[in-house]
Amino acid sequence: MRLTTKIVTVVTVAVAALALTGLATAKDKAPSGRELYKEYCKPCHTADSPNGEYTPMTLIQDQWTEFFTKNYERTHKNVVDPKHDNAKVLELITPDMLKKIQKFAVDHAADSEHPMTCG
Repeated sequence: MRLTTKIVTVVTVAVAALALTGLATAKDKAPSGRELYKEYCKPCHTADSPNGEYTPMTLIQDQWTEFFTKNYERTHKNVVDPKHDNAKVLELITPDMLKKIQKFAVDHAADSEHPMTCG
């Protein structure tokens, strides 16, 4: 009986460890702000775009913050994304995704310690 109890305990611990590893891996696979910016922003904001070319380095941190808090919804309310079945951008980009995109843009703005174009 003791051997059976030990085996059950070991199997339970192993399954729990695998489950936790799976959760950590899934969390690690969530797209970063950079990936989201490249996927949802960059296609419409390239060089020679009628929408203007925008990369994190285009604006300074305060300008990005103001854009996301005051202008994003107004300027994107009628925008659809042809890359994602013409879904409305405001419906496609969740609040969590938008926070990541904003953090990426602000953290890599022209006046940041690590300016970036987004690649």
